[in-house]
Amino acid sequence: MQTILMLVVFAGAVAYLGRMVYRSFRAKTSSAGCASGCGKCGAVDFNKIEQQLRQKGI
Repeated sequence: MQTILMLVVFAGAVAYLGRMVYRSFRAKTSSAGCASGCGKCGAVDFNKIEQQLRQKGI
């Protein structure tokens, strides 16, 4: 029983890691231009952010 449970846990971990790798490669074709699409890379427009801050008076 323990062996079966460990195999299920191991298979789940492998599937999770495989899904993460697959999604990281698939996301590169997104319109954001980076792998994760979260905006932490060069896709951030700092000039636009600076303009918004100046408009708010910060």
